Amino acid sequence: MNALKRHEKIMEILIERQEVGVGELSSLLDVTGKTIREDLARLEEKGLLMRVHGGAMLAQNDQFGILSSKGTGDKHAAEKAEIAARALLYIEPGDIIALDGGGTTLEMARQLDNVPLTVITNDLFILSELARKDKIRLVVPGGERVRNVLIGPGSAEFVEGLNISKAFLSATALHAELGASIYTGDLVPYKKALVRTARRVYGVVEHQKFGQFALWTFAECRELDVIITDSKLDEAQKAIFAQKNITLDDGSGERKI
Repeated sequence: MNALKRHEKIMEILIERQEVGVGELSSLLDVTGKTIREDLARLEEKGLLMRVHGGAMLAQNDQFGILSSKGTGDKHAAEKAEIAARALLYIEPGDIIALDGGGTTLEMARQLDNVPLTVITNDLFILSELARKDKIRLVVPGGERVRNVLIGPGSAEFVEGLNISKAFLSATALHAELGASIYTGDLVPYKKALVRTARRVYGVVEHQKFGQFALWTFAECRELDVIITDSKLDEAQKAIFAQKNITLDDGSGERKI
């Protein structure tokens, strides 16, 4: 198993368990403890985990668009709520929208009024949240269950055949040059399909993820019509994105639907 696949597997284990030991990872991945410690060091440098005595724990438990069975938790709840409320301003009755998996898109579902809409999603938590809102039509791409999302080889092809007005996508990290990225490669084809298909594409990304990058880029920043973030984004990051003519919505300017 090469380093890239080991890193992905380590993160999948951490998403599910929240914390794991070096010895257990060494046994599961059939490599030495030294190799695991080197892997953990590299992942910690990216801000994806925190090393603790004898192992590591997850830095954020919703950072990959795949949540643990315990849900999103309360980390950065205020930022997610702010972004979700701002993102809902872009949605109009009758829209056909896509919500991919993630804590902020789940918060959007929670805040979404029961109005006539079509929502495409592969996130089981979002489906559960919206099922009680009878005016919202739900469309599910299908696939095999991986924790809270459905992933299948036909999912990307399915969404590419739909007329999607607006897609809202979460990310592990957002970098002005390296784009929007995640750490779970299985989700990349689906996210790319949403980017290609939707008439308008919105990134919903908390301020602390700016300037960071993960393994797999699913969209360049220029492919996102608007990046919606919270009001804590620092001026340096705003300037970097402004120089590249990338539209940000942190609540300080006019909205562009």
